[in-house]
Amino acid sequence: MPYSHPQALTREQALGRVSHLLPGALAFAGTAGFINSVALSVFNSPVSHMTGALSYLGIEAAAGRAGPALGACSVILAFMAGAAAAGLVIGAHNLAPGRRYGAAILAEGGLLLVAMGLLLHGRHSGVLLIALACGLQNAATSSYCGLMIRTTHVTGTVTDLGVMLGHWLRHRHVERRKLALMLGLVLAFGTGVLLGAAANAHWGPDCLLFPAAGCLVAGAAIAIFPGWFTRSLPPPAGPAHAT
Repeated sequence: MPYSHPQALTREQALGRVSHLLPGALAFAGTAGFINSVALSVFNSPVSHMTGALSYLGIEAAAGRAGPALGACSVILAFMAGAAAAGLVIGAHNLAPGRRYGAAILAEGGLLLVAMGLLLHGRHSGVLLIALACGLQNAATSSYCGLMIRTTHVTGTVTDLGVMLGHWLRHRHVERRKLALMLGLVLAFGTGVLLGAAANAHWGPDCLLFPAAGCLVAGAAIAIFPGWFTRSLPPPAGPAHAT
């Protein structure tokens, strides 16, 4: 667990929160796929997940291409900085949705707007801000309500689907709500990539206005009406304990 004070959740509470989080998780996964496809049109390394970026760094470093290697390294550091910012803003003790989450999502929207401006002026540094936004989003959603939900990459999600398939083959039973969440995340990310590539081909970096606006609206809603997002959540199991 990446957080020092994860929340203890019963099986029933976790499944209830999965249902509650499905729409938002799908929206964030689609956003990540969208902006990652835009970034890939500018820089060959992905920015929404660091496995590809680290592989790209190793390949370019081995080939002696210092410029691309430095770019990949910058993307990794930017993603980590975004995750650090989320940890700083949200914290680890109280992982219920609230104004701090709203602030984090508002910051993501702002970063995407600035990235759009930089890319429109031919400055590839905008890619670093997209990576920063992805790190911020992934860390924020990974701590939402104490659940580990990754929205900027699907490696772990596809792994979970494979494990669930194995469980079904052995026991003929899977948790349907969890299966729906896993499938939804993969499909949402892929749909976001498709839409992002199509929008980028038509509008160029201007298309980042769509995810930026979505993040700003969502962040403002969470910040202004935090209670609306907690009314249907099951109560926590009890005080968090350090592990």
